[in-house]
Amino acid sequence: MQSNFHQRFSLQIESGLLKTILVIIAIVVGLSASYAEDRVAGHWEGRIEIPGQPIPVKIDLAINDGVWSGTIDIPVQGAKGLTLSDIHVVEENGSLHVKFSIRGVPGNPTFDGKLQDSVINGTFSQSGATFGFRLSRDIVVKDPARPQEPKPPFPYKIEEVTFQNGTVNLAGTLTLPQGDGPFPAVLLISGSGLQDRDETLVGHKPFWVLADHLSRAGIAVLRVDDPGIGKSAPHPKPPTTADFATDVEASVAFLKQDKRIDRIGLIGHSEGGLIAAIVASRSNDVGFIVLMAGPGVPGAELLRKQNERIFDAAGIVGERKQNLLTLLDQLFTILTSEDIAKDERQQGVNEIVRKQLEINGVPQAQQDETHVRALAEQALTPWMRYFLTFDPRPALEKIRVPVLALNGELDVQVDAEQNLTAIAAALEKGGNRNVTVHRLPEHNHLFQRAKTGLVNEYGTIEETISPQVLNLIQEWLLLVTQ
Repeated sequence: MQSNFHQRFSLQIESGLLKTILVIIAIVVGLSASYAEDRVAGHWEGRIEIPGQPIPVKIDLAINDGVWSGTIDIPVQGAKGLTLSDIHVVEENGSLHVKFSIRGVPGNPTFDGKLQDSVINGTFSQSGATFGFRLSRDIVVKDPARPQEPKPPFPYKIEEVTFQNGTVNLAGTLTLPQGDGPFPAVLLISGSGLQDRDETLVGHKPFWVLADHLSRAGIAVLRVDDPGIGKSAPHPKPPTTADFATDVEASVAFLKQDKRIDRIGLIGHSEGGLIAAIVASRSNDVGFIVLMAGPGVPGAELLRKQNERIFDAAGIVGERKQNLLTLLDQLFTILTSEDIAKDERQQGVNEIVRKQLEINGVPQAQQDETHVRALAEQALTPWMRYFLTFDPRPALEKIRVPVLALNGELDVQVDAEQNLTAIAAALEKGGNRNVTVHRLPEHNHLFQRAKTGLVNEYGTIEETISPQVLNLIQEWLLLVTQ
């Protein structure tokens, strides 16, 4: 949904780039050190020429005792020091052939070029999609600005906190207005995937920006590292959305025992909105909720619409689009069927991944089996199977507290029309009359003002959360907590 379901099982598309990064040891073969050091080793900057949205990169290459190593930074994706692998530097017909990859990334992203006149030109490929790239010694890449990131001094108190959910130790930050209180408080709930307390993504820290904005207005804010990241311990078994809901309940209990806090609410982003609805439907301690791009339909419906929106925005149309959507429907059937044995389910998902890669330009003869299995495993998690079948509407129908539901019209991950309509209908069906719904033109899944809404745009936008959204949430919270 990030991501923001963060594409737990996203179909690889031409605009997709570098999802999950695994650091590996770089290995090199090739050429004499002295010649290579003079012409290849050192710092390079340039960009991958994706049409309409070039990706700036910084690359450092080094050779030691005949062994090459290297790293790559991708500033707009918040990636720094990613280790390069399979580095080859070979002399060919008077020029140098330079090739390297980032292993562990779906689609095996690979740079393959030639060094001529102090410039490396070539092709970047991933999952069958190919784009040009250019690297030079010039300093051309600037780290993206994040002007909204809070900076001291802060007119509120900041406390590091820890508490328990059973055997799971949770850690976070509580920001409190100056004074004795009591203050209204909100708990921020992140989207899917492992998120730190700031919900850090491509250099943005949306939860830190939101917490700062609200605490300056007199509202206490608790933001917590997800279990398994930052200072929070992981769950003992692979968790589902239901497990994350118990983490939120533990967080609410922690706030409730603080005498400086009175009324407690939840702000959930993406899957966090789903979790907020679950907790609010069964807790008397939750006084209001804000759903930021929260799901209103079962996961299978949401993810199918998500892929349709992404395909449309990326220009994937016609037979190719329909074939990919058909494979997605087949995947959901296999994952949710109770009548399929484990081995059969694994085999079926593997085959769907192979067909999907083939549609996207990677013939089965060229597919790496390890890569196929890695993609399949993303779909076979307990989280995915639970999410596909969970329907948030019964939980929404039980909520009686004030609700603010927001969605960006450019959101390709949680479609505004599909989900806001369902959320409003479920709340109305349950008899909740204190509901405010906003569809925000030109806003994406992160509530940035955007042009396309595609995931690859997130890091290129300097804005972390639009001021309109920050003020809208603040004003609504102050209204319902007075």
